[in-house]
Amino acid sequence: MVTRVRAAARAVRSGPAVLRRRLSAGELGSLPVVLVLAVVWITFQSLNENFLSPRNLSNLSVDIVGTGMIAVGIVFVLLLGELDLSVGSISGLAAAVFAVLNVNNGVPEWLALIVAVLAGTVAGTVQGYSIARTRVPAFVVTLAGLLTWNGLMLSVLGDSGTVNLDENGLVAKLTSYYFTDDAVAYGLAAVAAGAVFLVCDRDRRRRRAIGMPHRSARAIALRTAAVAVVAFGVAYLLNRFQGLPLALLIFLVVVAGLDVVLRRTPYGRQVYALGGSVEAARRASLSVTWVQTAVLAASGTMAAVGGLFLASRITSVSQSSGSGVLLVNAIAAAVIGGTSLFGGRGSTWSAVLGMLVIQSIASGMAITDTPPAVQFVITGGVLFAAVIIDSLSRHSQATRRRA
Repeated sequence: MVTRVRAAARAVRSGPAVLRRRLSAGELGSLPVVLVLAVVWITFQSLNENFLSPRNLSNLSVDIVGTGMIAVGIVFVLLLGELDLSVGSISGLAAAVFAVLNVNNGVPEWLALIVAVLAGTVAGTVQGYSIARTRVPAFVVTLAGLLTWNGLMLSVLGDSGTVNLDENGLVAKLTSYYFTDDAVAYGLAAVAAGAVFLVCDRDRRRRRAIGMPHRSARAIALRTAAVAVVAFGVAYLLNRFQGLPLALLIFLVVVAGLDVVLRRTPYGRQVYALGGSVEAARRASLSVTWVQTAVLAASGTMAAVGGLFLASRITSVSQSSGSGVLLVNAIAAAVIGGTSLFGGRGSTWSAVLGMLVIQSIASGMAITDTPPAVQFVITGGVLFAAVIIDSLSRHSQATRRRA
């Protein structure tokens, strides 16, 4: 018992030194955004005790999904050090394609949904191939795409301008269906904690077998415990309202699956390599054209999926779909969550953290009757801080490599 107390005391004393070392090395990871999220939640809870109520947190968990899906696609593009400005228009186009096919032309929902997602994939593929073959900067090509896909969306909607979706249909239920059985949310929490333990333990065994640095068993246990506490806490709060939202479940599965793609597959390693240095990737015989095309196709696909979730939330599609601050919020979510603007660093979970910050600010502003202008100022300030931290982190890493 005494030994454990002494070990804990040493860990506390060494904490500031570890933090300084990680700061100087530019390896803070998700710590800054977690601290920002904590400050946002504490601030709004002190202003209105209903902010952290089960109802508000449940609504918050659904509100992040549409834009969050788009932000996940943005993460792929940012990992290359590029920017996709067309995702808002692609999301609106996909929603319009679905609505017109299903509502106006009687096409079955499942088929209209597939066609809508494929429309986003095709749009992204066209842009990606154009960027790869012509080597024109991505923001120029996707800016042209923003205008093109928006014009096509208006053409698809035609004179009606607005199409109302079936409130009992498949797409509408994406954001309105809840698993009311408590066991579903708690089961998902258990699966999340177990998955974290198994992945970390497998990585530790693999690294130890080849003599590479690896996490200790205690560190893995602490990480698993932390995930379990958060997961079961969220499950408890969700079950106190209406249960686990289907939209949140789909979002987490997609984010986790794409995280595996990025971290555990040859394709994902090629994306990170290309973001680190295009010239080095070419010399390593990587297919730059294929990777760039695939990344923009993934971005277009996720934009289409996000557009369908946004349409599901309001059960309609209009000429304003995909416009407004959607593009800004999607890009800001990825950057605030920790994805580098310079490429080569970030993960799909960055989009989740970033969207939590942005939507928490929006929700807090709404619940405290704060003017929308203040929301833009605060979100802009958080985004600016994230960019500064990203830049300083990159500079610190470059300095250490030269040293």
